Amino acid sequence: MQGSCPEPPCPPKMSCWSNPMARRSPGDGRADLARVTTGRSPGGEELRRRRVELGRCRAWQTLGTGGAELGRRRGVPRASGGANLGRAVGAKLVRWASGSYQYDVELCINASLGRLLPMELSPFATFLAMALTATFLLLGLKARFRRGGYNLPPGPRPWPVIGNFNLIGELPHRSIHELSRRYGELMHLRFGSFPVVVGSSVAMAKLFLKTHDVVFIDRPRTASGKHTTYNYADITWAPYGAYWRQARRICITELFSVRRIASFEHIRADEVHALVRGLFVASTGRRRVAAVHLNRDHLSTLNMNVITRMVLGKRFFGEGADAAEGPVASRAEFKSMLDELLVLNGVLSVGDWIPWLDWMDLQGYVRRMKKVGKIFDEFMEYVLDENTERRQREGEGFVARDMVDVLMELADDPTLEIQLGRVGVKAFTQDLIAGGTESSSPATEELDRVVGGDRWVNEKDIPHLPYVEAIIKETMRMHPIVPLLIPRVAREDAVVCGYDIRKGTRVFINMWTIGRDPELWDSPEEFTPERFLGSKIDVKGQDFELLPFGSGRRMCPGYSLGLKAIQLSLATLLHGFTWRLPEGMTKEELSMEEVFGLSTTRKYPLEVVVEPRLPAHLYK
Repeated sequence: MQGSCPEPPCPPKMSCWSNPMARRSPGDGRADLARVTTGRSPGGEELRRRRVELGRCRAWQTLGTGGAELGRRRGVPRASGGANLGRAVGAKLVRWASGSYQYDVELCINASLGRLLPMELSPFATFLAMALTATFLLLGLKARFRRGGYNLPPGPRPWPVIGNFNLIGELPHRSIHELSRRYGELMHLRFGSFPVVVGSSVAMAKLFLKTHDVVFIDRPRTASGKHTTYNYADITWAPYGAYWRQARRICITELFSVRRIASFEHIRADEVHALVRGLFVASTGRRRVAAVHLNRDHLSTLNMNVITRMVLGKRFFGEGADAAEGPVASRAEFKSMLDELLVLNGVLSVGDWIPWLDWMDLQGYVRRMKKVGKIFDEFMEYVLDENTERRQREGEGFVARDMVDVLMELADDPTLEIQLGRVGVKAFTQDLIAGGTESSSPATEELDRVVGGDRWVNEKDIPHLPYVEAIIKETMRMHPIVPLLIPRVAREDAVVCGYDIRKGTRVFINMWTIGRDPELWDSPEEFTPERFLGSKIDVKGQDFELLPFGSGRRMCPGYSLGLKAIQLSLATLLHGFTWRLPEGMTKEELSMEEVFGLSTTRKYPLEVVVEPRLPAHLYK
């Protein structure tokens, strides 16, 4: 027999798809088998039936081949049963049906697939199988079309709809760090509907933030920018354009000029001394073994009072507070509001990345953003109303004494290219408040040598304290303020290191990875301030090994003010106290867990035991 099936015929009910022939009786099947074995020629009706079957066979072959190719491209080891099945069966059926028509198509299908298909498929199941195959084929073609011949950086294959979100955990900078170890210093991801590129080396940071700074200077549109910063009216999330350029110029020439920062030196000194007094009382008024929550109870008050005095002109919290009124009347409430704002401005919200799901607010972030935005707006309105009343009361004798005063004067300036307005003042003020509040033995020996024990350290001593500087740099290396620099957006197509970066791509720089690069740092997981002694690496945005405040045109404009506050407070704490962990706790037990947000903070407050080391009269 010419072209016989290699396997014995299957039971008549074992059909590969449902058709009128599949519903015949076992007797009909035996008659067909007899006709095949005798080689009887088929009639005209039989020929027409076989031509129809031939068309179906070729369709299966085409879909099977497409499915197998899609599986191969997506890295599936065995490109799904349906694809291999369709390809194998289709080829065999085409061979039969285009031959001498000696074989019944249905019997050959049964002979080939009898042991693979446990039951006959219904018309719906057949349609569903073919539809699924066609869908995956179209998805493969769409993915291929999206690449459009682009030479994209390496990266994991994305899932439909969600992209690579399945690979990102609660701490995105750590998840991306692990991925970059596999895919390299320049990696391509897909978050929902948007392409993402991550740079994880000094070379990549320099290319994105300096060499191609103009191309990658824009910011993505996010729900947090819309609901918590007056529709992108602040300096952080404002899109690139005339408004942002004017805002940056105001920050550099008015708010953070050398003269303005120097004029606030007495505020920083007053608040650091208030911190010292509070710690002294805590260390002497309790049992000596009692621990204090350094950040929660003391450093947060220092930061908030420094910022509110410089920005708003009054001390809102703690000893000698000027006011305890308005919509936010307690330190705990104010800190909670700021923490919520910083967390929500750093979250990966599903609606930002999959826009057609935005209306569902699946994670509840948008609801929280609207709530904290409303609270902040009430607080800002209270501050601005109070400022307006003082200006009207003082009349021509009014003199700007804080940053809100400066902003209110600029809001009335008719020569500005774009009017700042009340909304702009509120957005800037909120940025200033939120940004400002986030900001060992060799060190104490250095302080004793340079400062001595009969006075407190001051800002003029800082340039002579290289070990204190080294401690700050090492802390920022291991625990960067913003581990994933605030994302940028490609304004146009670009080529970086031979790879194509398409317009609209979101760009992240992972400083957490750079700070742990063994090619840059010896023993990168160890806290070793000595590595910076004699080093020219600085934190001012020109050394891409260490970028706590970013770099380029989008660098934090208030970094110099934040740096001065950090330097003075750390030097004072090391100068005035000895520090140790509570009784029974080892440094290995100290939790370093983080909470991810616009800036990354400790998950649990730091508990320490402090003891004064200078004469008692200096603490009063």
